[in-house]
Amino acid sequence: MVRATNNFDPQLVIGSGGYGTVYKGYIDGGETTVAVKQLKSGSSQGENEFWTEIKMLSTHHHENLLSLIGYCNKGHEMLLVYDYMPRGSLADHLYNMDRSSSSLSLEQRLRIAIGAAHGLNFLHRSQIWVIHRDVKSSNILLDENWVSKISDFGLSKVGPGNESATHVSTQVKGTFGYLNPEYFLTNRLTWKTDVYAFGVVLFKVLSGRSAVDMRLPEEQHGLVAWAKQCIREGEVNKLIDQNLAWTPMSVSSSPAYR
Repeated sequence: MVRATNNFDPQLVIGSGGYGTVYKGYIDGGETTVAVKQLKSGSSQGENEFWTEIKMLSTHHHENLLSLIGYCNKGHEMLLVYDYMPRGSLADHLYNMDRSSSSLSLEQRLRIAIGAAHGLNFLHRSQIWVIHRDVKSSNILLDENWVSKISDFGLSKVGPGNESATHVSTQVKGTFGYLNPEYFLTNRLTWKTDVYAFGVVLFKVLSGRSAVDMRLPEEQHGLVAWAKQCIREGEVNKLIDQNLAWTPMSVSSSPAYR
């Protein structure tokens, strides 16, 4: 991967976070573009998430899940190699610190959301079903055709092995603003935890707002609480991104809507 990323050239960085750094890379003699995630070394948590990611993406394959090409675990180096997603993440195209509106059309938002829903549905209905545990807009990636791919399975859990069981008891992990209150209070993880988080994603898609934004008036800090307030007061229109072009469209003819 040293050659693929030009010795991890800073100019090839396409993402970073608590997990480490993601580089754009080239393999197969430069013919194939990939994303190389270099995890921070020396972290037991990072190592656990590294192997969880490999396990989940090696056993679960779907057009709306990010594909894992390979990995490297040599010495202190932990690398994951994925298909490159040229459109970035859904979060990149929604409201952020640098701009006040999204360039995504209503139809694009719907197609992206429906694709991500197909991916989640596959995880929840697989023979070995999976709870993602960190569904959010930055973990929904977009390929060149705007097809959505769920990514980042480091926190995911396999569902209860016993058919009579309804939940997995586990330490609360995820992203503030997307956490199901029931899971947060009881440590009981179910597929509903993902559904709740995906609901927050849908609010973001509709409003173009962040899940948590402390720069807004106090009552609007949390997107979910503000959305509930708008619904109670019969002012759902306040939720809608005013930059959306509400134009008629036919959705029944496209496989994405079936």
